[in-house]
Amino acid sequence: MKLTNASRILTAGLSRRAFVGASLASAATLVLAGCNSGSGSADGTADASSDSKAASGEKTKITFCLDYTPNTNHTGIYVAQNKGFFADEGLEVEIVQPADGTAEGAIGTGQAQLGVSYQDYLAAAYDAGNTGLTAVAAVIQHNTSGIMSRAEDGITHAALMEDHVYTTWDMEVEQATIKQVMTTDGGDFSKLKMVPFTVDDEVQGLKANMFDCVWVYEGWAVQNAAVQDYPVNYFSFKDMDDVFDFYTPVLAANNDFMKSNPDAVKAFLRAAKKGYEFAVEHPEDAAQILCDEVPELDSALVEASAKYLADQYTADASSWGVIDGKRWAAYFQWLNDNDLVKNKLDVNAGFDTSYLA
Repeated sequence: MKLTNASRILTAGLSRRAFVGASLASAATLVLAGCNSGSGSADGTADASSDSKAASGEKTKITFCLDYTPNTNHTGIYVAQNKGFFADEGLEVEIVQPADGTAEGAIGTGQAQLGVSYQDYLAAAYDAGNTGLTAVAAVIQHNTSGIMSRAEDGITHAALMEDHVYTTWDMEVEQATIKQVMTTDGGDFSKLKMVPFTVDDEVQGLKANMFDCVWVYEGWAVQNAAVQDYPVNYFSFKDMDDVFDFYTPVLAANNDFMKSNPDAVKAFLRAAKKGYEFAVEHPEDAAQILCDEVPELDSALVEASAKYLADQYTADASSWGVIDGKRWAAYFQWLNDNDLVKNKLDVNAGFDTSYLA
Protein backbone atom coordinates (compact mmCIF):
# COMPACT_ATOMS: atom_id res chain seq x y z
CA MET A 1 0.00 0.00 0.00
CA LYS A 2 1.42 3.36 -0.96
CA LEU A 3 1.52 6.29 1.48
CA THR A 4 -1.72 8.24 1.61
CA ASN A 5 -1.37 11.75 0.19
CA ALA A 6 2.38 12.13 0.72
CA SER A 7 2.72 15.87 0.27
CA ARG A 8 6.50 15.84 -0.09
CA ILE A 9 9.04 13.04 0.04
CA LEU A 10 12.27 13.79 1.80
CA THR A 11 15.12 12.82 -0.51
CA ALA A 12 18.07 14.53 1.15
CA GLY A 13 17.85 15.61 4.78
CA LEU A 14 16.07 13.86 7.65
CA SER A 15 15.78 16.89 9.89
CA ARG A 16 14.49 17.14 13.44
CA ARG A 17 12.79 20.37 12.39
CA ALA A 18 9.79 19.70 14.62
CA PHE A 19 12.06 19.07 17.62
CA VAL A 20 9.69 18.75 20.59
CA GLY A 21 7.86 21.83 19.33
CA ALA A 22 4.80 23.68 20.45
CA SER A 23 2.68 21.74 17.96
CA LEU A 24 2.55 18.87 20.45
CA ALA A 25 0.27 20.93 22.64
CA SER A 26 -2.45 20.85 20.02
CA ALA A 27 -3.26 17.18 20.55
CA ALA A 28 -7.00 17.65 20.15
CA THR A 29 -6.79 18.87 16.56
CA LEU A 30 -7.10 16.75 13.43
CA VAL A 31 -3.52 16.03 12.47
CA LEU A 32 -3.51 13.25 9.92
CA ALA A 33 -2.65 14.28 6.38
CA GLY A 34 -5.15 12.93 3.91
CA CYS A 35 -6.04 9.78 5.82
CA ASN A 36 -9.32 8.02 6.27
CA SER A 37 -9.57 7.94 10.04
CA GLY A 38 -12.72 5.80 9.91
CA SER A 39 -10.65 2.85 11.07
CA GLY A 40 -10.69 4.17 14.60
CA SER A 41 -12.85 6.25 16.89
CA ALA A 42 -11.76 9.40 18.69
CA ASP A 43 -10.87 7.44 21.81
CA GLY A 44 -8.79 4.88 19.95
CA THR A 45 -11.13 1.96 20.57
CA ALA A 46 -11.78 1.30 16.84
CA ASP A 47 -15.20 0.72 15.33
CA ALA A 48 -15.60 -2.55 17.20
CA SER A 49 -13.31 -4.64 19.37
CA SER A 50 -10.35 -5.55 17.21
CA ASP A 51 -9.81 -8.74 19.14
CA SER A 52 -13.41 -9.79 18.48
CA LYS A 53 -12.88 -9.10 14.78
CA ALA A 54 -9.78 -11.23 14.77
CA ALA A 55 -11.68 -14.09 16.38
CA SER A 56 -14.30 -13.91 13.61
CA GLY A 57 -11.71 -13.84 10.84
CA GLU A 58 -12.42 -10.20 9.94
CA LYS A 59 -9.33 -8.05 9.43
CA THR A 60 -8.67 -5.37 12.03
CA LYS A 61 -8.09 -1.93 10.49
CA ILE A 62 -5.21 0.06 11.94
CA THR A 63 -4.11 3.56 10.98
CA PHE A 64 -0.35 3.89 11.42
CA CYS A 65 1.00 7.46 11.51
CA LEU A 66 4.56 8.24 10.48
CA ASP A 67 6.48 10.96 12.30
CA TYR A 68 7.42 12.73 9.08
CA THR A 69 7.84 11.80 5.42
CA PRO A 70 8.91 8.19 4.67
CA ASN A 71 12.53 7.26 5.30
CA THR A 72 14.62 4.29 6.35
CA ASN A 73 13.52 4.48 9.99
CA HIS A 74 10.22 3.17 8.62
CA THR A 75 11.69 0.37 6.49
CA GLY A 76 10.42 -2.47 8.70
CA ILE A 77 6.86 -1.14 8.50
CA TYR A 78 6.95 -0.98 4.70
CA VAL A 79 8.52 -4.43 4.51
CA ALA A 80 5.79 -5.84 6.75
CA GLN A 81 3.18 -4.21 4.52
CA ASN A 82 4.81 -5.32 1.26
CA LYS A 83 5.42 -8.92 2.30
CA GLY A 84 1.99 -9.41 3.83
CA PHE A 85 3.16 -9.76 7.43
CA PHE A 86 0.36 -7.49 8.65
CA ALA A 87 -2.21 -9.32 6.54
CA ASP A 88 -0.97 -12.65 7.92
CA GLU A 89 -1.75 -11.31 11.40
CA GLY A 90 -5.29 -10.37 10.41
CA LEU A 91 -4.53 -6.67 10.12
CA GLU A 92 -5.35 -4.09 7.45
CA VAL A 93 -2.84 -1.29 7.98
CA GLU A 94 -3.08 2.17 6.42
CA ILE A 95 0.17 4.15 6.56
CA VAL A 96 -0.32 7.91 6.77
CA GLN A 97 1.78 10.94 7.59
CA PRO A 98 0.92 13.76 9.99
CA ALA A 99 -0.18 17.18 8.82
CA ASP A 100 1.93 19.01 11.41
CA GLY A 101 5.15 16.98 11.28
CA THR A 102 4.61 14.96 14.46
CA ALA A 103 2.48 11.91 15.21
CA GLU A 104 1.81 12.34 18.93
CA GLY A 105 -1.45 14.26 18.51
CA ALA A 106 -2.86 11.68 16.11
CA ILE A 107 -1.91 8.74 18.31
CA GLY A 108 -2.93 10.41 21.58
CA THR A 109 -6.42 11.18 20.33
CA GLY A 110 -6.90 7.81 18.62
CA GLN A 111 -7.02 9.14 15.07
CA ALA A 112 -4.12 6.73 14.58
CA GLN A 113 -3.90 3.59 16.67
CA LEU A 114 -0.12 3.32 16.34
CA GLY A 115 2.70 5.40 14.93
CA VAL A 116 6.27 6.65 15.16
CA SER A 117 7.45 8.89 17.98
CA TYR A 118 10.61 9.64 19.99
CA GLN A 119 11.32 9.60 23.70
CA ASP A 120 11.93 13.35 23.78
CA TYR A 121 8.75 14.02 21.78
CA LEU A 122 6.78 11.85 24.20
CA ALA A 123 8.20 13.85 27.10
CA ALA A 124 7.02 17.07 25.45
CA ALA A 125 3.61 15.56 24.74
CA TYR A 126 3.16 14.47 28.35
CA ASP A 127 4.30 17.87 29.56
CA ALA A 128 1.66 19.47 27.31
CA GLY A 129 -1.07 17.21 28.70
CA ASN A 130 -1.22 14.62 25.90
CA THR A 131 -0.89 11.43 27.96
CA GLY A 132 -2.91 9.20 25.63
CA LEU A 133 0.00 7.30 24.09
CA THR A 134 2.80 4.98 25.17
CA ALA A 135 5.99 3.70 23.54
CA VAL A 136 5.68 -0.02 22.85
CA ALA A 137 8.93 -0.80 20.98
CA ALA A 138 12.26 0.78 20.11
CA VAL A 139 12.77 1.09 16.36
CA ILE A 140 16.51 1.66 16.76
CA GLN A 141 18.37 0.54 19.87
CA HIS A 142 20.55 3.60 20.41
CA ASN A 143 20.42 7.31 19.67
CA THR A 144 22.10 7.65 16.28
CA SER A 145 22.03 11.45 16.17
CA GLY A 146 24.89 13.88 16.61
CA ILE A 147 26.69 16.87 15.13
CA MET A 148 27.88 17.01 11.51
CA SER A 149 30.21 19.65 10.06
CA ARG A 150 32.51 20.26 7.11
CA ALA A 151 35.67 18.14 7.40
CA GLU A 152 37.82 21.14 6.48
CA ASP A 153 36.66 23.01 9.60
CA GLY A 154 38.11 20.38 11.94
CA ILE A 155 35.14 20.28 14.35
CA THR A 156 35.88 16.78 15.62
CA HIS A 157 34.41 17.15 19.12
CA ALA A 158 31.95 19.41 20.90
CA ALA A 159 34.36 21.95 22.38
CA LEU A 160 35.53 22.85 18.88
CA MET A 161 32.06 24.17 18.04
CA GLU A 162 33.24 27.42 19.68
CA ASP A 163 33.33 30.39 17.28
CA HIS A 164 31.27 28.52 14.70
CA VAL A 165 27.69 28.82 13.45
CA TYR A 166 25.20 26.18 14.58
CA THR A 167 21.76 26.00 13.01
CA THR A 168 19.18 25.79 15.77
CA TRP A 169 15.45 25.03 15.99
CA ASP A 170 15.52 27.53 18.87
CA MET A 171 14.16 24.95 21.30
CA GLU A 172 15.09 24.92 24.97
CA VAL A 173 15.72 21.17 25.18
CA GLU A 174 17.84 21.22 22.04
CA GLN A 175 20.00 24.09 23.24
CA ALA A 176 20.36 22.57 26.72
CA THR A 177 21.70 19.42 25.08
CA ILE A 178 24.24 21.36 23.02
CA LYS A 179 25.29 23.38 26.07
CA GLN A 180 25.86 20.28 28.19
CA VAL A 181 27.97 18.43 25.64
CA MET A 182 30.06 21.52 24.90
CA THR A 183 30.60 22.33 28.57
CA THR A 184 31.43 18.73 29.48
CA ASP A 185 33.95 18.69 26.65
CA GLY A 186 35.63 21.84 28.00
CA GLY A 187 34.07 24.27 25.55
CA ASP A 188 32.39 27.65 26.10
CA PHE A 189 28.76 27.49 24.97
CA SER A 190 28.54 31.30 24.90
CA LYS A 191 31.04 31.31 22.03
CA LEU A 192 28.74 29.28 19.79
CA LYS A 193 26.75 31.39 17.35
CA MET A 194 23.26 29.96 17.08
CA VAL A 195 21.27 30.88 13.98
CA PRO A 196 17.60 29.78 13.75
CA PHE A 197 17.15 27.93 10.51
CA THR A 198 15.06 25.00 9.26
CA VAL A 199 17.04 22.77 6.94
CA ASP A 200 15.92 19.67 5.05
CA ASP A 201 19.21 19.03 3.23
CA GLU A 202 22.05 19.40 5.71
CA VAL A 203 24.75 18.58 3.16
CA GLN A 204 23.64 21.34 0.81
CA GLY A 205 23.50 23.74 3.77
CA LEU A 206 27.10 22.96 4.68
CA LYS A 207 28.20 23.27 1.06
CA ALA A 208 26.58 26.71 0.83
CA ASN A 209 28.18 27.86 4.11
CA MET A 210 24.74 28.55 5.57
CA PHE A 211 26.06 27.12 8.86
CA ASP A 212 29.08 25.24 10.15
CA CYS A 213 27.52 22.50 12.24
CA VAL A 214 24.10 20.88 12.47
CA TRP A 215 22.24 18.23 14.50
CA VAL A 216 21.66 15.24 12.21
CA TYR A 217 20.97 11.51 12.11
CA GLU A 218 24.01 9.44 11.19
CA GLY A 219 21.82 7.00 9.31
CA TRP A 220 20.58 9.65 6.90
CA ALA A 221 22.54 12.92 6.68
CA VAL A 222 25.98 11.35 7.20
CA GLN A 223 25.13 8.66 4.64
CA ASN A 224 23.91 11.41 2.30
CA ALA A 225 27.30 13.12 2.61
CA ALA A 226 29.01 9.84 1.73
CA VAL A 227 26.72 9.30 -1.28
CA GLN A 228 27.59 12.82 -2.47
CA ASP A 229 31.29 12.19 -1.74
CA TYR A 230 31.31 15.26 0.50
CA PRO A 231 33.81 15.02 3.40
CA VAL A 232 32.31 15.71 6.84
CA ASN A 233 33.11 15.25 10.51
CA TYR A 234 30.55 13.67 12.78
CA PHE A 235 30.36 12.88 16.50
CA SER A 236 27.41 11.36 18.31
CA PHE A 237 25.61 12.55 21.43
CA LYS A 238 25.55 9.12 23.06
CA ASP A 239 29.34 8.92 22.83
CA MET A 240 29.63 12.26 24.62
CA ASP A 241 27.20 11.59 27.46
CA ASP A 242 25.31 8.41 28.34
CA VAL A 243 22.23 10.39 29.33
CA PHE A 244 21.73 11.29 25.67
CA ASP A 245 21.45 7.66 24.60
CA PHE A 246 17.67 8.03 24.67
CA TYR A 247 15.24 6.23 22.38
CA THR A 248 14.79 7.80 18.98
CA PRO A 249 12.61 6.68 17.27
CA VAL A 250 10.05 4.37 18.91
CA LEU A 251 6.74 2.85 17.96
CA ALA A 252 3.92 4.24 20.10
CA ALA A 253 0.32 3.13 20.59
CA ASN A 254 -2.88 4.80 21.73
CA ASN A 255 -3.51 3.82 25.35
CA ASP A 256 -7.23 3.17 24.99
CA PHE A 257 -6.65 1.05 21.90
CA MET A 258 -4.01 -0.99 23.70
CA LYS A 259 -6.32 -1.70 26.62
CA SER A 260 -9.30 -2.61 24.43
CA ASN A 261 -7.36 -4.50 21.76
CA PRO A 262 -4.22 -6.03 23.27
CA ASP A 263 -4.11 -8.89 20.77
CA ALA A 264 -4.21 -6.46 17.83
CA VAL A 265 -1.26 -4.50 19.25
CA LYS A 266 0.67 -7.72 19.81
CA ALA A 267 -0.14 -8.81 16.26
CA PHE A 268 1.04 -5.49 14.84
CA LEU A 269 4.32 -5.71 16.74
CA ARG A 270 4.90 -9.30 15.64
CA ALA A 271 4.54 -8.23 12.02
CA ALA A 272 6.67 -5.11 12.49
CA LYS A 273 9.36 -7.18 14.21
CA LYS A 274 9.46 -9.53 11.21
CA GLY A 275 9.77 -6.49 8.95
CA TYR A 276 12.70 -5.03 10.87
CA GLU A 277 14.38 -8.42 11.22
CA PHE A 278 14.19 -8.72 7.43
CA ALA A 279 15.80 -5.26 7.15
CA VAL A 280 18.62 -6.46 9.42
CA GLU A 281 19.25 -9.64 7.43
CA HIS A 282 18.59 -8.25 3.94
CA PRO A 283 19.27 -4.49 3.94
CA GLU A 284 19.56 -4.16 0.15
CA ASP A 285 16.30 -6.01 -0.46
CA ALA A 286 14.60 -3.99 2.27
CA ALA A 287 15.87 -0.78 0.69
CA GLN A 288 14.43 -1.84 -2.65
CA ILE A 289 11.05 -2.56 -1.04
CA LEU A 290 11.02 0.91 0.53
CA CYS A 291 11.88 2.50 -2.82
CA ASP A 292 9.21 0.45 -4.57
CA GLU A 293 6.62 1.60 -2.04
CA VAL A 294 7.87 5.22 -2.05
CA PRO A 295 9.48 5.72 -5.48
CA GLU A 296 10.20 9.41 -4.91
CA LEU A 297 13.03 8.51 -2.53
CA ASP A 298 16.70 8.66 -3.59
CA SER A 299 17.55 4.99 -4.09
CA ALA A 300 21.31 5.42 -3.56
CA LEU A 301 20.75 7.21 -0.26
CA VAL A 302 18.13 4.68 0.85
CA GLU A 303 20.49 1.78 0.17
CA ALA A 304 23.38 3.42 2.03
CA SER A 305 21.12 4.25 4.95
CA ALA A 306 19.62 0.76 5.01
CA LYS A 307 23.06 -0.84 5.20
CA TYR A 308 24.03 1.42 8.09
CA LEU A 309 20.78 0.83 10.01
CA ALA A 310 20.98 -2.94 9.60
CA ASP A 311 23.47 -2.94 12.48
CA GLN A 312 21.47 -0.41 14.51
CA TYR A 313 17.91 -1.75 14.63
CA THR A 314 18.79 -4.41 17.20
CA ALA A 315 22.46 -3.62 17.93
CA ASP A 316 23.42 -5.11 21.32
CA ALA A 317 19.86 -5.82 22.50
CA SER A 318 18.54 -9.36 22.91
CA SER A 319 15.95 -8.76 20.19
CA TRP A 320 14.33 -5.98 18.16
CA GLY A 321 12.11 -3.54 20.05
CA VAL A 322 13.63 -3.85 23.53
CA ILE A 323 13.61 -0.72 25.73
CA ASP A 324 16.03 -0.48 28.65
CA GLY A 325 14.14 1.03 31.58
CA LYS A 326 17.29 2.49 33.14
CA ARG A 327 18.24 4.37 29.98
CA TRP A 328 14.67 5.58 29.57
CA ALA A 329 14.52 6.82 33.16
CA ALA A 330 17.92 8.52 32.96
CA TYR A 331 16.80 10.79 30.12
CA PHE A 332 13.48 11.69 31.75
CA GLN A 333 15.39 12.42 34.96
CA TRP A 334 17.73 14.74 33.05
CA LEU A 335 14.74 16.66 31.72
CA ASN A 336 13.36 16.96 35.26
CA ASP A 337 16.68 17.98 36.81
CA ASN A 338 17.26 20.70 34.23
CA ASP A 339 13.72 22.11 34.51
CA LEU A 340 13.08 21.39 30.85
CA VAL A 341 9.51 20.29 31.56
CA LYS A 342 6.89 22.30 33.43
CA ASN A 343 5.33 19.19 34.91
CA LYS A 344 7.77 16.70 36.38
CA LEU A 345 7.84 13.41 34.51
CA ASP A 346 7.42 9.99 36.07
CA VAL A 347 10.80 8.65 34.98
CA ASN A 348 9.55 5.08 34.89
CA ALA A 349 6.46 5.84 32.79
CA GLY A 350 5.88 6.31 29.08
CA PHE A 351 6.85 2.85 27.76
CA ASP A 352 5.41 -0.65 27.91
CA THR A 353 7.14 -3.50 26.08
CA SER A 354 4.80 -6.20 27.38
CA TYR A 355 3.10 -6.33 23.97
CA LEU A 356 6.30 -7.47 22.25
CA ALA A 357 6.49 -11.16 21.37
